[in-house]
This record gives sequence, structure tokens and C-alpha cells, in this order.
Amino acid sequence: MRKTLLLTALLAAAFAAAAADTKPALDLDAADFAQQREKIQAALGDGETYAEIKPADRQRVSVALDRIQTHLDAAGSVSALSQADRVEVFNDQELVNNVLTQAAADSRLVCRRETPVGSHRAVNRCATVAERRRQAEDAQNALRTQSGSQQGLPTGE
Repeated sequence: MRKTLLLTALLAAAFAAAAADTKPALDLDAADFAQQREKIQAALGDGETYAEIKPADRQRVSVALDRIQTHLDAAGSVSALSQADRVEVFNDQELVNNVLTQAAADSRLVCRRETPVGSHRAVNRCATVAERRRQAEDAQNALRTQSGSQQGLPTGE
């Protein structure tokens, strides 16, 4: 029991330190959970706010929100939750906040000044962090595919 309390206190302290830097998407201490849940579900469904979230992560967020709602409906409030339920709710809250925070970071627009090959005039190239990551992965896959297909070619004897 003491270990659970200590673990919960450490997790709460770590969460408080992280929350000081950024505002979490889901904060069970701040406002009504139902309003926050509706806001998150609407943002997930609008196709723009969290466009970079993978379908599997969308499902994980939705399931976590459902679990939190179930716990809060049964207990009535966060303070009325049992210690075990409070830890589960906290873990679900962390999952939601981590996925949504990462999606916000991936949706950040980054612009770079580049000079295209064969030109002296620099242009701005803007893309989200996730788009840049996909472009890099696609380029690496193309190189792997190309080098793999060249290894199987006849030498032209």
C-alpha cells in the first residue's frame, strides 16, 4: 500500500512538473470532464486539429476517455475514486495528454529557406513536422527499393 501511495505521489509530482511547461489537453482537476471530453472528441473528429494522429492512436484516446468516464460515473468525482482507480484514471489521462501533445508537435509548421538545384533564387519551403518525416521516410524507402532492385540486375557480360 505504501509503495502504491509513493508511486502515485511521484507520478503526480512528475505530472505537475510537466504540466507547468505546457497546458495539458485533459486536466481532471481544472473543469468538468464531460466538457473536456466533448471538446477533445470534436477536435479529433474535425479532421484538422489532430490531423497527424494515426487511427490506432485515435482509438486509444477514445477508449481511454471512455474508461475515465466510466470511473468518474461510478465514483462521482476524482476525489471519491479508490486508490487503484485513481491510478488507472491518471494513467489514462497521461495517455490522452501524451498522444494529443505529440500530435500538436507533429502538426507544427516549419519553413526553411532553400535554393533549388539549378537556380540562384531561394524559396521558402513549408511543411509540418509530420510531413517532413513522411518525406524523409519515403525517400529512404525509395533508395532501399532502388538499391535492392539494382543488386538483382545482370551485370551485362
